[in-house]
Amino acid sequence: MRPLLLLSAVVASFHLCAGPASAALRPPNVIFIIADDLGYGDLGCYGQQRIRTPHLDRMAAEGMRFTQHYSGNAVCAPSRCVLMTGKHPGHAFIRDNLSIQPEGQFPIPADSVTVAKLFQQRGYATGGFGKWGLGGPGTAGEPLKQGFTRWFGYNCQGVAHNFYPTYLWDNDRKLPLKNPAFPSADRLKPNEDPADPKSYARFKGTEYSSDLIWEQARRFVRDGRDKPFFLFAPTTVPHLALQVPDDSLAEYANAFNDPPYAGGKGYLPHFKPRAAYAAMITRMDKEIGALMKLVAELGLDENTIWVFTSDNGPLHGRHEGLAGTDATFFNSSGGLRDGKGTLFEGGFRVPGIVRWKGRIAPGQTSDRVTGFEDWMPTLMELTGAPGIAPKETDGISFAPTLLGQRQDARTFLYREFPGYGGQQSVRIGDWKGLRQNLKPAPAAKKAPDLTIQLFNLRDDPAETTNVAAKFPDMVNKMAEVMRAQHVASAEFPLPALDKR
Repeated sequence: MRPLLLLSAVVASFHLCAGPASAALRPPNVIFIIADDLGYGDLGCYGQQRIRTPHLDRMAAEGMRFTQHYSGNAVCAPSRCVLMTGKHPGHAFIRDNLSIQPEGQFPIPADSVTVAKLFQQRGYATGGFGKWGLGGPGTAGEPLKQGFTRWFGYNCQGVAHNFYPTYLWDNDRKLPLKNPAFPSADRLKPNEDPADPKSYARFKGTEYSSDLIWEQARRFVRDGRDKPFFLFAPTTVPHLALQVPDDSLAEYANAFNDPPYAGGKGYLPHFKPRAAYAAMITRMDKEIGALMKLVAELGLDENTIWVFTSDNGPLHGRHEGLAGTDATFFNSSGGLRDGKGTLFEGGFRVPGIVRWKGRIAPGQTSDRVTGFEDWMPTLMELTGAPGIAPKETDGISFAPTLLGQRQDARTFLYREFPGYGGQQSVRIGDWKGLRQNLKPAPAAKKAPDLTIQLFNLRDDPAETTNVAAKFPDMVNKMAEVMRAQHVASAEFPLPALDKR
């Protein structure tokens, strides 16, 4: 780092962290937790009635809860790319899930500027614990080459479909686990009775990956207590498969009418799929509570920023019933339309909670429109280095909003996604423009559809009524933003837009 930039960061962090003398000597820690496929309505503090999440509800009560926060995209890898690089999907390198052999996803380039690299540059310890998905082992995108000095968990999203894997990645080496090998899309055999819980025993192991990952996250905090740290925790919960230890499942064993899922619709069978989904989320919540308790015991609570969010919406719509999931039963989308894989609100509007004891006033709710690209400048500003984020990123710091200051609304929020038929969306104030079927499957023998649907989210948050015909000027405005914000990608093409 250049000397003047380093000096300004130190001075800024001193003023920002004014309070106890020990806290003023170092910038705040950041613990950033991302759930996997968790819906807008899956937490108690967002209206969930069936699943218990007391620690996250407490985090929201002691901080700020965002009601219009958007993930980076509608599926895992491109959403995480937006978060890590601060570029919206029209500029980001990774724009869809794309696996590579033998393991991992298509890598982000070596020269990517990531949130982790910025923290590392400033002297933070940087640890990642969970699921990566931005570059397979040995590629330029693997976490140890993208700003993390410690990594524990899954590299590959596909391997993460099993919570009892045969190995996890411990930095750059495979750590063997004491779990039997079985396919992550297995099903019951003809001689296995779906009504007998014993038929499902072979889909379990002895080492539950999520437990091991949270244990390493806590160790990172204990070992790094004496210097600022950035702890990135992209948990695999509640992404399929439905798997959870029996002690957690017992909490919901008789809570619901819960017919078994015997397999055949993807992922692994489960005797009580609804109970498993709820138990996975509650177990995650308990792990977060344990981490909060540890941070407080170490005397770091007032110098630690907590963030909780989700990488995209829940399985819904075309995914309903996949592997026994039931988003309708749990109201996982919180009344929003559809879910994962779409740019309807249920696909990428997600929980957003920020807590910083003594700095962010408790009990606040914000309706500011924010997105994953905003986290890079926001975290840099909160931790005392507001000018360090690259100028070519798309994020807008909402640190002023968090700290109780007035802030102008963002001009627009843009998303595009070449998957699931090809989609674009723009949010301008209360207005939402949406294109679908930009990349129809060849078998459909249909031309791309550039028609823009228009919704007023203030009056119609569930996006039930397309009002494009009534507001042609707003439709034209949406079209102009869509045209201007899309930059063609050779790796993730959208031909209907690339040619324009």
